[in-house]
Amino acid sequence: PETRVASIVASLTKPEWVVNVKETGMILLVDYSDIKNLKTTTIESAKFLHDGGWDASGRYFMVAANASNKVAAVDTKTGKLAALVDTAKIPHPGRGANFVHPQFGPVWSTGHLGDAVVSLISTPSDDAKFPSKGANWKVVQELKMPGAGNL
Repeated sequence: PETRVASIVASLTKPEWVVNVKETGMILLVDYSDIKNLKTTTIESAKFLHDGGWDASGRYFMVAANASNKVAAVDTKTGKLAALVDTAKIPHPGRGANFVHPQFGPVWSTGHLGDAVVSLISTPSDDAKFPSKGANWKVVQELKMPGAGNL
């Protein structure tokens, strides 16, 4: 079957691309520090990866797996999957949005094509103001919207 690259983003901290291969659910971390000898790390996640964006720290890349109703969080520091978060139907974030929730601290948010909510996912923080975040990598709140759809 044909596979397609859904998105490519550059790391904010090192010479590396995060490549999302849509149909396979594979996330590739491509080290391009030696452009003639690329090093690739393959991370399994969930099928039908789409687009996404960075958490507020710039360490984690959050990518929607539309058909699986999940968001994959890739730890670009360790080169591993940090979490696979269950969400409402058909997450479709664009790049998503980061903000500090009054109860849960830093969150990353996504709208959905198939559900009338915006899901807020708690993300890790090294900030002393948020010392214990047992809710990390969970949907901590769903904001109801007047209708489904998000472009």
